[in-house]
Amino acid sequence: MPREQNSGAERGPVSDSGRAVALVKESLDDLVAAAAEAVWEQVPAYRKSPDPDLRDELGAHIEAIFRTLVACLEEGRPATPQDFPSTGEHAARRVRQGVSLSDFLRAFRISQGTLWRGVLDAARSDSRMREAALEIVAELMRVIEVGSSVAGEAYLAAQQHQVADADRVARDLLEDLISGRTIPAGPKQDVLRAAGLDRAASFVVATATPVSALPEDLHLRDVVNIVRRAGKALTVMRQDEVVSIAPVTGDVRPAIDAFEATLTELSRREVALSLGISTVHAGLGDVPGAYSEARLARENLGGTSGVVALPRLSTFDYLVFRDDPIALRLIRPELRSFVEEDAAKGSALIETLLEYASSDLNAKAAAQRLHVHVNTTYYRLERIAERTGRDLRRVADVIELLIAVRLLTQRTPTRDSRQGSNG
Repeated sequence: MPREQNSGAERGPVSDSGRAVALVKESLDDLVAAAAEAVWEQVPAYRKSPDPDLRDELGAHIEAIFRTLVACLEEGRPATPQDFPSTGEHAARRVRQGVSLSDFLRAFRISQGTLWRGVLDAARSDSRMREAALEIVAELMRVIEVGSSVAGEAYLAAQQHQVADADRVARDLLEDLISGRTIPAGPKQDVLRAAGLDRAASFVVATATPVSALPEDLHLRDVVNIVRRAGKALTVMRQDEVVSIAPVTGDVRPAIDAFEATLTELSRREVALSLGISTVHAGLGDVPGAYSEARLARENLGGTSGVVALPRLSTFDYLVFRDDPIALRLIRPELRSFVEEDAAKGSALIETLLEYASSDLNAKAAAQRLHVHVNTTYYRLERIAERTGRDLRRVADVIELLIAVRLLTQRTPTRDSRQGSNG
């Protein structure tokens, strides 16, 4: 008899727990609806989502989790990750719907809390049922723990996949634009719109490459992400370079300033880049030409750090911009000797010539800009004329000298050296 009593005692709590589980099953629809409503009211990201299917998806996900709890209780086993087969799909949907990870997990916890309060409310009138309901809380906590872990991992995996997929689309889009191909409707057009680039948009292309090894804690993808923060643009890693197509509305200077500010930020992180920026183009069909210009500007830096922005160059600057071997051979020997010898001695005469040209051939104005006495300026100009055989009162002779200086000393205006530019 005592054995039978013990069996009965053992069966009693099981029966009460069974009744509690049955109570959950009977009120499952109401509990799901209450949990979905609680999430909708307490998590603004769900309520503000433009996706009209999100509310129904939320209810379906909550119902699947609640049924997982019921199954674990009925089978007397703890929850496992395999009990949440739909969570990965729901996580991927939340990523696409713009729901953050913290909001996704918060919604998960709110729904579980709603379930627990619903069970307690239903068992309030029966003390034995309340005790059985308390036993359920242990399994509920395990469901929350396992489910939250699965949800978090699934969300991060979906987010990484989305980033990788977005990068792939952006890379393919850039290759299409550089190749001059027409962009069809679909994801690529969406990327263009997000970057502020429609088919008729005005834009500049910028291309940058590291001039030395990146710090150990940085990858070129990290550089891309930093450049992306400079402003609205299509920015992509293309092999060993960072390419950016930035929309231009009116004045091009803000776009150039943004790139230069990014270069400064990267230099503080010990990242040195050569950056070239094209002239302003209109219409995405001009991307191939703009990209070629940006590469030309970058390559003119000769592997050193800095920025060459073509919109800041004068026509004269551009004409002596390229390292043209024919132009170099056409420099008169006496001019070549003058430039090379003065450059080796500190370039005092060259600097005087440049300031003289920038001052519209006004020696007094050049002296003021050089912070020297005007007689010193006259003396230097006479020395230049003697050594080169050029008449510095003739514009043609001055231009010939300037071309020789620019070609032989690579004095192309950059962010740090803009003599003679119109920027």
